[in-house]
Amino acid sequence: MDSKGQDIPAHLNELTQQIIGAAIEVHRALGPGLLERSYQLALLHELALREVFSASEVAIEIEYKGIVLPGHRLDLVVASAIVVELKAVEQVADTHLAQLVSYLRAGRYPIGLLINFNVPVLTKGVFRRVNSAALAHVSAFSATSASDSASLRSPSGGSP
Repeated sequence: MDSKGQDIPAHLNELTQQIIGAAIEVHRALGPGLLERSYQLALLHELALREVFSASEVAIEIEYKGIVLPGHRLDLVVASAIVVELKAVEQVADTHLAQLVSYLRAGRYPIGLLINFNVPVLTKGVFRRVNSAALAHVSAFSATSASDSASLRSPSGGSP
């Protein structure tokens, strides 16, 4: 579940770039070595300064054979579309990326970012994953919205 071969809508790519830019700003100011929670609060603040809607500690329901497994929370959800999982670890493990993928599937989110702040250069700590099933739904919705908008125009091509 990565972004190779995926047609990601432009607005999601732009939003991803805004998140990464905000994280870079936080990392420049704070550097590596702090607790994950410090980076979470700083990134929330930086996104708010940039007028990018985000929510923290978003509860997510993970189901198993008819029951809900409680206690799962997403570090950040940006614009109700992108999950941001934050880490402050020596090295990102496969299990960290698997956790992000599980959250994308459970919440039906199209894009996920894992950002590890415990690196000298933040771009080395950014990982993106794509949920193809959710992305197809977003792409279909975007295409429908575009065709609906087109159908609202008058036959002359002007505004109704």
